[in-house]
Amino acid sequence: MTSHGTKRKHSNEPSGSSTKRPDNSSQELGTDLIMKQTKDVIKKIKQNIAVQDSTDLKTYIIDQISNMDMMNKSNTNRKKVTIGIFGRSGEGKSSLLNAVLGERYLLPSGSSGACTAITTQVEGNLSDSDYTAEIEFISEQEWDSQLRDLLLDLSDKTEDKNDDMTKIAIEKITALYGANAYKKTLEELKKDAKSAKIAELLLMKKKEISNANSSNFAKEISKFIQHSRSNPGNWYWPIVKSVSIKIPNPLLEHIVFVDIPGTGDCNKTRDSLWKSKLGECSIVWIISAINRGTTDEDPWEILKHCVCYMTQAGECKSINFIFTKTDDIDPEEYIRNEWPSEEEKPDKYLKTACIRKRNICSKETVRESFENSKLKKKMALNIFTVSTRAFFDKTLCLEHSDTEIPKLQDVLKNLNNSINKDLARDYVNEAKGILSLIKSVQSETGNVVQTGVHNKLEQNLCKALEKLGWQFDMLCCVLEKCLSDGVEESERLCLTSACSIISPNLPHGKGGFHKILKALCKNDGYHWSNAWGIDLDLNMVLAQHMHKNIEEEFDSIFPVHYKTGKSVQEQIEKFSIIQSDCEHPRASMFYHIDNFIKREEIKLKMELKRQVIERKKEIYLSITNTIKDAMVPSYAKAAKFQGTGSMKKMQNTLTEAIENLKHDMFKQAKAEVLRKFRDLEQHIKDTLESGLQRAILLLSETDKIKLDVLEDIKELENLLQQMCD
Repeated sequence: MTSHGTKRKHSNEPSGSSTKRPDNSSQELGTDLIMKQTKDVIKKIKQNIAVQDSTDLKTYIIDQISNMDMMNKSNTNRKKVTIGIFGRSGEGKSSLLNAVLGERYLLPSGSSGACTAITTQVEGNLSDSDYTAEIEFISEQEWDSQLRDLLLDLSDKTEDKNDDMTKIAIEKITALYGANAYKKTLEELKKDAKSAKIAELLLMKKKEISNANSSNFAKEISKFIQHSRSNPGNWYWPIVKSVSIKIPNPLLEHIVFVDIPGTGDCNKTRDSLWKSKLGECSIVWIISAINRGTTDEDPWEILKHCVCYMTQAGECKSINFIFTKTDDIDPEEYIRNEWPSEEEKPDKYLKTACIRKRNICSKETVRESFENSKLKKKMALNIFTVSTRAFFDKTLCLEHSDTEIPKLQDVLKNLNNSINKDLARDYVNEAKGILSLIKSVQSETGNVVQTGVHNKLEQNLCKALEKLGWQFDMLCCVLEKCLSDGVEESERLCLTSACSIISPNLPHGKGGFHKILKALCKNDGYHWSNAWGIDLDLNMVLAQHMHKNIEEEFDSIFPVHYKTGKSVQEQIEKFSIIQSDCEHPRASMFYHIDNFIKREEIKLKMELKRQVIERKKEIYLSITNTIKDAMVPSYAKAAKFQGTGSMKKMQNTLTEAIENLKHDMFKQAKAEVLRKFRDLEQHIKDTLESGLQRAILLLSETDKIKLDVLEDIKELENLLQQMCD
């Protein structure tokens, strides 16, 4: 990453005002050294075992070592940390990401309107120094259908037309075809010279861009993610589904940034994409300009309608609330209107003092709001106040540390270091497990003793699986009771709830609801209204009573980041076929058997806990998905109505469908949740049983591998101890 120079300091400013960045080099060196020493041990074992007689055990060990090598090279055994970025256009999302990555002009800033609905992903290219992008386009059929709908919106001359959709239609057609193209007919647009390039891109489905120069790369990708009103035409974002960018930057070693659209359009594919991406986020950054951030309700509204995709249907553990544009301040006005009357006003470095005071006050205000919200129970909060302009422009009045960009960079560095440490620990433990297996089968004890040990492990496995099944039975009973209450409440209240979407009290001065309702029907029950600033999701509204009834217990069964005493993750963690109260001397066969079995258990548990996160998303969303599947035929039917009275017909079609379906639809949703939960239980039990039976079978091998690995095991144990210190 490029250097940003030394920190500037005002000559009379106290030295304590600057923040020293943490030094992470010693941790990185320690992890690298531990990995090197472990690889040396494994390399020696691999060379020595190659000359041993061929046996099934030898083949297994060589395969395990090869798997370790592959995992180390690709890091495929660990999912990258996804950070989602939320914020309205103009809040400085792109500028912030550019600053954090040290690439001032990489992502275009200042884009607005519907083009901000594209989901953009930024991750590291660690294989070479090129900047690459993969641009995925929507299908030809989808664009053809969209274009017809856009022209239909433009042809609406009634007083009740929807200005929001008209604006989007003009924006999209103008971006692709040029100024005044929105006045053309479908036939005229298809004959337009620009149509050939559009058709070519749609046929490609995906386009890859690669450039070693960041400035040239930025220019190449801009036509797919940016919009210029002053130079319309040949801007292709209306037909782009998503953009995935890779840049050579060590800060992105284990991290992926996803720009989550703050507004949607009538695009089913994009809506589905951003929800699924949000569900992958471990951390979410909420971006808001500081000059209106403390009173702005938008960030909290974004969280309100997205929180289930972040928690129950996601894996988000923390929120970073980031105020941008902190250098944008009028010091005299701030002192006159905002400076606390009981505090002495600054007599020098006026702008710097005002920026710092506003930063402190803004952080306190947001923290108070968060402390009083339900979100506090679900995730942690960190707050930053940043200035990307002052970070790049050394002539402005802020210290480098005051921009808080270095602070965010350190967060990413520490996150990468933590992941590297975990990977190193897993690698050393895996190596120790292999050596423990070799040592376990070298025992000279009689077959009777070995058989007794293996039989005991088999018995322990049966008992542990039985206990696990009992725990799942209790969880299932709790979940079933909550779901039954939700079904009863849903059947009673669903029509009343649905009317808030189907027949709402229209905001004053807002027209064109029939277009919004039609868009919702075309999009299988979902639509985001830019003009109204509201999220319309009929499926979620119909599911809300079931979600409300299961929320508390669901959060206990599948917590994101805390222990509840009964969660599925905790039941997996407690599972073991090793007797915890038995400790054996290091030279004992039993000591090495326990080590090998423990390592096999850890591997199985790690993979299962990752799978539980993905499965619990499916379980939670199965309520909404079951309802949507039941409603889809009615959405399709309602979307076909046109002309006079079409809105009333759409409303009647939807309300009649809900009335007819409610007695079965919610029961089916309940059954689907329970089925998926039981499927998860069976998957966990099958995985543990088959994996540990295989481990026990390996311990039953009568073929010996004549290698002295005791000192190597001690070395690996010392390395593990160093990582714990």
